[in-house]
Amino acid sequence: MALDKQTVARVARLARIHTNDDQLDALARQLSNILGWIEQLREVDTDQTAPMTSVAEMTLAMREDRVTDGAYPEKVLANAPVRTDDFYTVPKVVE
Repeated sequence: MALDKQTVARVARLARIHTNDDQLDALARQLSNILGWIEQLREVDTDQTAPMTSVAEMTLAMREDRVTDGAYPEKVLANAPVRTDDFYTVPKVVE
């Protein structure tokens, strides 16, 4: 798929990329080459290929999903500029 200068300029504008008119020819060639590679990849038959999430087959370690308070509020609040009991105190932002 060959792209013309108008299409490349529009894509650059949509992507918020500043381009000069003298750059458009080179960008059009580069984008056309990229689209050519994508077209070649579409020709590959992947119907019998299972989707992969990793190159090495592995099972992720599972743990119990439970909520805790961390059990160490002093460490958590050690750097708090202002605190009330075991909570951060923040300035009011909504009137």
